[in-house]
Amino acid sequence: MKRLDIFGLLKKDMNYIEDELFRSIEGEHELLNETSMHLLKAGGKRLRPVFVLMGGKFGSYDLEKLKHVAVPLELIHMASLVHDDVIDDADTRRGELTVKSKWDNRIAMYTGDYIYARALTIAAQLGNPLIHQVLSKAMVEMSIGEMEQIRDFFNTEQNVRRYLLRIRRKTALLIAISCQLGAVASDADRKTVNLLYRYGYNVGMAYQIQDDLLDLCGTEKQIGKPPGSDMRQGNITIPVIYALQDEELRGPLLREISYIRERNGECDVTGAIRIIKESKGIAQAEELADRYFKKAFDALERLPDIRTKKNLRDIANFVAKRSY
Repeated sequence: MKRLDIFGLLKKDMNYIEDELFRSIEGEHELLNETSMHLLKAGGKRLRPVFVLMGGKFGSYDLEKLKHVAVPLELIHMASLVHDDVIDDADTRRGELTVKSKWDNRIAMYTGDYIYARALTIAAQLGNPLIHQVLSKAMVEMSIGEMEQIRDFFNTEQNVRRYLLRIRRKTALLIAISCQLGAVASDADRKTVNLLYRYGYNVGMAYQIQDDLLDLCGTEKQIGKPPGSDMRQGNITIPVIYALQDEELRGPLLREISYIRERNGECDVTGAIRIIKESKGIAQAEELADRYFKKAFDALERLPDIRTKKNLRDIANFVAKRSY
C-alpha cells in the first residue's frame, strides 16, 4: 500500500503540504539545509499532516491556514527522530543513512534543534494562542518521554503502566494533537475537537505498539533497520515486558538481555527474539493494540457523519495492518 493510496481526495492537498515541508527548511546556512533536506528526502508516512487535514474537514477547511499546523507537526516529528537516532546510535532509518551517521552527532543535534525552531516559526503565523500552547506542551512532554526512555534503557523491572506513559509522551500525543489542532484551526466545535483528540490518541498508542511488534517480527526490508534494534539499544518494549512475566522464560530472557547489554548491542539478538516469540508476549501486545484500536473506533463513531470518517477509519485499519 503506497503512502497516499488511502487518503483519497487529500492527495492533491498532501502534495502541496509536501512542497511546503521542503520550503519550510530552506535557510541561509548551507549545511543545515543539506542535513534537513537529507532527512526530508528519506520520506515517511506523513501521518501527522494527514491527520491535521482530516481534522480540518470537520470545520471550515482552509488549506492555507491548515498548512501552518500540518507542516510544524511533521517538522516536530522529524526533529525528534534526528535526536532519537543520536540517543539510539542508529546508523539507518527507513533504509537510509541517518543524519548522525552521514555527518556526526553534533551536526545531528543542531539539525534537530534547527527543525524544531523552524516548526515554531511557522506555527507562530497563526494567531490562535491555544495552538501555540498545545504545541509547546506537547514538545515538553515529548522531551520528558525521551528522558524516561533513556532512564529505562535495559530496565527489565519496568511495568506495563510505565511503558504506556512513555509511549503516550513519545508517540501518541503528537498524533492526538494533529487531529485536535486541525479541527481547532478550522473552528470545529469543542465536542468534535475532543473526539478527534481521543481518536488520535488511541490510534497513536496502537501505532507505537505495532511499531514495537514490527521491530521483533518484521524483516529488515520491511522496517528499514535490523530486527531487534530496540533491544540492541536497550529499549525494553511491551512484548518484552510481557515475555518477562513468564516465569519459565524470564531467566533465559534476562540472560540474553544481560548479554546484549554487556556488548553494547553489538551482538546477535536472535536468541532473545526467539524466546519472546515462544512466550505469550507477542499475542498479549497484539491484544493491547486491539483494545486501543477499539477505543479509537468508538470515538470515531461519535463524530459527525461526513466522508472524512471513512478516511479516518481507513487510516486506523492501515495502521493496524501495516508491515513497515
